[in-house]
Amino acid sequence: MKRNILFVVNPISGDLDKSELIATVKSYAVTCHIYLKVYETTGKNDITQIRELYKEYLPDRIIVAGGDGTVKMVAEAMEQYDVVVGIIPAGSANGLSVDLNLPKTLEENLNIAFHNNYIEMDMICINGKKSIHLSDIGLNADLIKNYEESNIRGFWGYASQAYTTIKESGDPFVVAITANNQTVEHEARMVVIANSQKYGTGVVINPKGTVNDGKFELVVLKNLDLIILGKIITGNMPIDSDDIVIISTDQAVIKTNHPVSFQIDGEYCGAQTKLDVRILHKQMKIAIP
Repeated sequence: MKRNILFVVNPISGDLDKSELIATVKSYAVTCHIYLKVYETTGKNDITQIRELYKEYLPDRIIVAGGDGTVKMVAEAMEQYDVVVGIIPAGSANGLSVDLNLPKTLEENLNIAFHNNYIEMDMICINGKKSIHLSDIGLNADLIKNYEESNIRGFWGYASQAYTTIKESGDPFVVAITANNQTVEHEARMVVIANSQKYGTGVVINPKGTVNDGKFELVVLKNLDLIILGKIITGNMPIDSDDIVIISTDQAVIKTNHPVSFQIDGEYCGAQTKLDVRILHKQMKIAIP
């Protein structure tokens, strides 16, 4: 009996044309005697459409070509179903694939996505929204907001907005974090809610991060200037600094003294003053090398 696989493609992620990628994946499926159903996201009713296709084809895997946001959307669509998700990194933010040590070549990624074993990965619930990788409040969320509003994509888009974001940033915010039966207060430029270790640039922001340990980390960056933000973007973050506090927990409440920019997995979600955060243990099956 032929295996069914659903292939979800974000046609605009990373500003790259996906027609060649789709053709390659189709021919790979043919050589493996697999029936491949291709779905290209539109930004409208994608979750509903993916669920309908799942019910129709009952695939044993869903392969996603896109960035972290696309992977997260598929994970949300499939939260009631038992299916393995494979990733072909093809977005402007591919942090999860970096964390999972997925290879650089398409051929190797196809082998993993179609055939390899998997882990049961945690997700994080923040104010009712799901996060698979890294979310944060503060300067990086401001940067993502500015990036989304600009017309330059990719690395140089982030780099050009980093300068603007730092230049326009006001005073630090005061954050109160309640976790592990205690409340701590800090002045901060940014608080990362981390299920894993690295941003898509390869920078380790959370050395304690493991995607399936039933915990997440809150990484409080008290100071953040252009040099440190540049290090985050280029992947050379110093993590043993007195300016960084890391709290490991399975649930937390984060409150700020005024509304602060907030992003989930590279998607800007407005300014917030309170975040309720909890772990969702072993929420998603994901193919790994």
